[in-house]
Amino acid sequence: MPNYQSSSVEAARKDVAARLREIRRDSGLKGHELAASCGWHKSKVSRIENAVTPPSDTDIRDWCAGCGAKDQAPDIIAASRTADSMYLEWRRLQRTGLRQLQESRVPLYEQTKLHRGYASHVVPGLFQTPAYASALLEAVGRFHRAPRDTAEAVDARMARAQVLRKPGHRFAFLIEEAVLRYQLGDAECMAGQLGHLLSVMSLPAVSVGVIPFSARERGMWTLETFDIFDDARVHVELLTAQVTLTAPGEVAMYVRAFGDLRKLAVYGSDARACVADALAALG
Repeated sequence: MPNYQSSSVEAARKDVAARLREIRRDSGLKGHELAASCGWHKSKVSRIENAVTPPSDTDIRDWCAGCGAKDQAPDIIAASRTADSMYLEWRRLQRTGLRQLQESRVPLYEQTKLHRGYASHVVPGLFQTPAYASALLEAVGRFHRAPRDTAEAVDARMARAQVLRKPGHRFAFLIEEAVLRYQLGDAECMAGQLGHLLSVMSLPAVSVGVIPFSARERGMWTLETFDIFDDARVHVELLTAQVTLTAPGEVAMYVRAFGDLRKLAVYGSDARACVADALAALG
């Protein structure tokens, strides 16, 4: 499993550290002199400049003020916050409830022209029914001890899914066959979800491939769920956090993985047959 905090996040934090180091050097101050003027331990400047300790907003303001560069603080604070947002623990994202988390993603979904996704655990959010989404979000909220606003979160997720029918967007999703078999909610809930998935697969802007259990000699192993927004951004969902990747090399790696996984999938009538088989297995 890759260490997500050592890639895009680390690069962004190092960039912030480098900008602060440059400001200090331009001011002519030694590290210990800046620390003294800010009332810090003398090692703090070194820890910040080497990206060992991420600076707080207050640290950045004090740093820039001590170096006579107060006007640069807002930009560096913004960059620092961006670095922090690349690895966001679910407990932080969900602390105001699940509804707000659903709504916060609407602008990104509506700006994206080509949305590619890979699902290895649950049906993609854009394809979920209210009953399935309710069962899933209830479990998520309970596990992460988020505020109980499941009904509102489901409504927000359904509203977000309207992007599937808006012009100017294309969707290409890959679903492991196991997703069709993992049961969330009761049998009626799951049957409704699989029936809805069959309907979604007929939408003109949507391509859904199913990677069947029968796929042999897989050249790409089962991965964590991820979404690719155009060729600019990737969201990876872990148990504890959402990871945002924007470094071109990392985005390209997920695009390549999607391409390799796509070769394993079946489409059209074969994909629909996988869904129909899972539906029939519910009895």
